[in-house]
Amino acid sequence: MFDGYDLIVYGATVPALMKYEPWGLTPPEAGVIGSYALVGMLVGALVAGAVTDAVGRRKVLLISVSWFSLAMAGCALAPSAELFGLFRLLGGLGLGGVMPTAIALTAEYSAAHRRSLNNALMFAGYPVGGILAAALAMQLVPAYGFRIMYWIGAVPLVIAVPLLWRFLPESLSYLVAKGRSDEAERVAARLGMPLPEAAESGPAAKSSVAALFTRRHLMPAVLFAVTSFFGLLLVYGLNTWLPQIMKAAGYPLSSSLLFLVMMNVGAVVGSVLVAPVGDRLGMKPVTVVTFVAAALSIYLLSSPAAAWAMYALVAVAGFGTIGTQIMINAYVAMHFPPEVRATALGWTLGIGRLGAVVGPTFGGILLASDLAVEWNFYAFAIPAAVGAFMVFLLPGGRRAAASVSPDAVALRA
Repeated sequence: MFDGYDLIVYGATVPALMKYEPWGLTPPEAGVIGSYALVGMLVGALVAGAVTDAVGRRKVLLISVSWFSLAMAGCALAPSAELFGLFRLLGGLGLGGVMPTAIALTAEYSAAHRRSLNNALMFAGYPVGGILAAALAMQLVPAYGFRIMYWIGAVPLVIAVPLLWRFLPESLSYLVAKGRSDEAERVAARLGMPLPEAAESGPAAKSSVAALFTRRHLMPAVLFAVTSFFGLLLVYGLNTWLPQIMKAAGYPLSSSLLFLVMMNVGAVVGSVLVAPVGDRLGMKPVTVVTFVAAALSIYLLSSPAAAWAMYALVAVAGFGTIGTQIMINAYVAMHFPPEVRATALGWTLGIGRLGAVVGPTFGGILLASDLAVEWNFYAFAIPAAVGAFMVFLLPGGRRAAASVSPDAVALRA
């Protein structure tokens, strides 16, 4: 939830930031600043995926949450747009380590037949954070300015970190690989989980990074990364610019922020309802449907309609964008075996962050152009349609789910 809040809060405060006279931001400049956190996330996700085997997933998550909380406090104190952008960049390093680690731990501690559903339930916190950011912005920014929103983003340091320290278990695969058998047995017994088999060791063993780029995993890894590029371009492009796009279409600021709320509500409800279908039918058809839903709903937003219809379309767009990325993450977790899962997620989300970096900048350029208002919607509908096509090239969801790991068979039995 805090991960989602700290990312989406920028989109919720962009209208106030652009009105802040001491900084005098233009739409392209605001778009570039919006991309800074996502550049940091690209690096953070890749680094987290690479070092998780050395230091453990628990430690990566603790460090990541502490890091982005401190960076949010820096944003609240920033005296200039340049320093504000720097702290957004630094915060992105921590934010990038959170999601691949959380997904990998959720997948590891889930029964195989509930892996997609549990991932959606965990990831639902992300759009809930977006709802919180937009709702609080409507109430607090007019009275206190944009800085209060970034102070709230520092709250995880005093709330989430102590809870993680006390209750978050380490990865069983990591404990077994490091020879910490007694600790692994205690954690497994407490949580009712079977112990995974020890991974191959010695000269023949490969690091998780090297294993990901073997012939067996290389092509799926590349395809998942490209698909994630389109998913994250839509997520961060729309979460950054949707309020401003709706303002350009003639809606007042309060209504524009409410569209951001509805987008994230649609993501929460849709993802939790559809995730069990992915467990039953496979992730491939479900991910195609979510991309198509995004393309159609964003395209239809270009035509004026009754307010209730516009809110409904935005909710579907939220499911089709944020929900699609949830499905992609679950798809990756179900396809790759435990020994490369965290690295594969870090790679997918890391390279996919290029789309996240492009999204806010792309939206800023669109709004600064002389194109008709309708093109603000067409320009995001096209990547969604291309993403749906890309999913056809991915491995089949059923086959992937069936080959998750040896311990999945034991769990299912």
